[in-house]
Amino acid sequence: MGETRIWHGGDLDEARALFPGAPEPWIDLSTGINPVPYPVPELTPRLFERLPAPGDVAELERAAAAAYGARMPETVVAAPGTQVLISVLPHLRAPGRVAILGPTYAEHARAWAAAGHEVVEVDELAAAHGADAAVAVNPNNPDGRRLDPEALAATAAKLQARGGLLVVDEAFADFERDLSIIPHLPDGAVVLRSFGKTFGLAGVRLGFAVASAPLIERIRTALGPWAVSGPAIEIGARALRDGAWLEETARARGGDRDRLHALLARTAGVGSCGTTLYRLIETPLAPALFDHLGRHGLWTRRFQGRPDRLRFGLPPDEAAWRRLDEALRAFRPG
Repeated sequence: MGETRIWHGGDLDEARALFPGAPEPWIDLSTGINPVPYPVPELTPRLFERLPAPGDVAELERAAAAAYGARMPETVVAAPGTQVLISVLPHLRAPGRVAILGPTYAEHARAWAAAGHEVVEVDELAAAHGADAAVAVNPNNPDGRRLDPEALAATAAKLQARGGLLVVDEAFADFERDLSIIPHLPDGAVVLRSFGKTFGLAGVRLGFAVASAPLIERIRTALGPWAVSGPAIEIGARALRDGAWLEETARARGGDRDRLHALLARTAGVGSCGTTLYRLIETPLAPALFDHLGRHGLWTRRFQGRPDRLRFGLPPDEAAWRRLDEALRAFRPG
């Protein structure tokens, strides 16, 4: 596999190429996407036939502002996925020194470097104070490291005093709302929120940025008109208003997280870390376990440069849980 390509989860074509004899259907545990998705409502044909109206987008952003605790809708912009926002933000600043709290989601570093910035990885927030911009993922992907919102706000203030910016990627924060800095968002910060991970609808391609109104308008201009499709607007607005579904999902996926943690501890003999939607183990057994599970049609997430790491998403149903349990019980290291 070419090292110029950043590895991501979800590629079952790659899984089948690596393990051609594995049983079908494959069970994809390689992503951090909710495996029990929000029920998609019936959509009218007009959503596919006409361009989205500005009022439709505004309604979606009002729903997002309420769901995320933003002070006002004018501080929210919708985009076709947070990955697009990750790519756009570096181009809104002159090239400078960018500190990324790592190790973390690799696309942040690639996006800033591609836009001409000097990227450095730091291991604590304090080391980012002298940069022109900083990036922190909270909770972190893949290890679930949690950062104090007050510490993030202090970092944003220090950066803003020097004309800098703090980017906080809260892609996995929907189930840990106390971690979010959105309710008390400092002007020197922009927060990214993912719709597809929490609601299990990654193919909808929907995400949001929350920041000061002037920065939001710059992001909106960079995205261009009709950035989000009509179907995505309709699905997103309905789902974001469904607080009861999110509350029940948080409870159910929390139980799944604990169940997966116990399975992995039994097999690998180590604890796991992560978020509600995935667990990460660090063990010398990781490469052998990856191969073993692949031969059983279970696709997990390995990491470039860290062969001792393996990440597991949540199984979608009891049949998948049984297959994972049976495969883990059959694992014989060495």
